[in-house]
Amino acid sequence: MALVTTAEVCDANPQLIVSGELRALQPILRCAILGGNPVVQAQNNGWAGIVVNGCIRDVDEINGCDIGVRAVQSHPMKANKKGIGEKHVPINVAGTRIFDGEWLYADTDGILISKTELSV
Repeated sequence: MALVTTAEVCDANPQLIVSGELRALQPILRCAILGGNPVVQAQNNGWAGIVVNGCIRDVDEINGCDIGVRAVQSHPMKANKKGIGEKHVPINVAGTRIFDGEWLYADTDGILISKTELSV
């Protein structure tokens, strides 16, 4: 369970990832927008997890981390890191619009978004 902070990221934006505020990323499928190093940073910042509506890389390294990471697929190519992106904007994941301040619950079976915190 985690409070969602959203961002739309194009070709990765290290400032958004390093800040410790990012938990959901908008899709890019032609390259990986998240790799092992930012996931380790997120883990060290105390994040519960990251949902990427796109590709990640360094999957074995990410699977060894103590936070949950879910993505559409993996891709070996790094992003161009143009620094383009926005925080706190609604994003769409699999037909569901996700807003800042909503709650995200995830396990190996799927992801649930709620407007309020659920008692589980």
